[in-house]
This record gives sequence, structure tokens and C-alpha cells, in this order.
Amino acid sequence: MSAANAIHGTFDHRISNRNAPARPKVAAGRDVVAPQGVTGRRQQAPLRLTRRGRFVFFGLPLILLAGLVLSFSGFINAPAKAADAADQLSATPALSVTVQPGESLWAIAGSVAPERDPRDVVADIVQLNNLGDARVMPGQQLFVPTR
Repeated sequence: MSAANAIHGTFDHRISNRNAPARPKVAAGRDVVAPQGVTGRRQQAPLRLTRRGRFVFFGLPLILLAGLVLSFSGFINAPAKAADAADQLSATPALSVTVQPGESLWAIAGSVAPERDPRDVVADIVQLNNLGDARVMPGQQLFVPTR
């Protein structure tokens, strides 16, 4: 104990061993280097991923891959082009029908095309008139396919 430490009342509790090799100081994520005179291989500190690091390492590539797969599947399942030019298009033959009170698409389909399945005719009417559902209002004008 030095005289200055005795006056101030501090005591250094560290005991140094002059014969022991110095311990290397390890910084986070750095290589551990052996002290001079000690032979051996360099040891690398273990890599630890945080929660955010795991998300960036695993989650972000998975999200990008899912976006790529969805884009590719949308490209594959895209509807085909109808025609190259307007003169190659053919109009669907249809007639205009006014919905009467109490009349439904099922009744209209049965009266317009009795030889066809009414479910197919109703589906054609909904598609041709761009209807959200199979509800119609009295007085509404509908296009009904004739074939």
C-alpha cells in the first residue's frame, strides 16, 4: 500500500501475478488474439444475433421471396389477351331486357334461353352486365346473351 492510498483510505484490491501471462481484452465481435509468447490458433468470439438481426437475416429475404413468388404467379395467371387488333374482336350477341317487378335473374334466364342451364345463363348475365351480385331492381336494363 502506498502512502497516498493510506492517507486517502483507498486500497487497491487487485493482486498482480507477474509470472502469469496477461489476459487478452475482448471487444464485442472482435477476434481474440493470444498474448505474446503463447502459441495457438486465433479464437473467434461467437456470433450472436439479436431479435432485429434475426428478422433482417431471415425475415427480410423471406418477405422478398414471397413478393417475387406472388408477382410471378400473377404474371403466369394473368388473363390472356383477347385479340391483337380491334377487327379480330367479335361482339357477343345480346338483347336488352328491362327487369319487371318480382322478376329475378333466374326467371329472365329461363325465359330467354330455356334450352340452356339457367345457372350458366345467370353467370353470363352477371358477367356481361358487370354485376357485383345476382340482385336486380325493377326497371333495370340488362343485356342478356342470346347464345
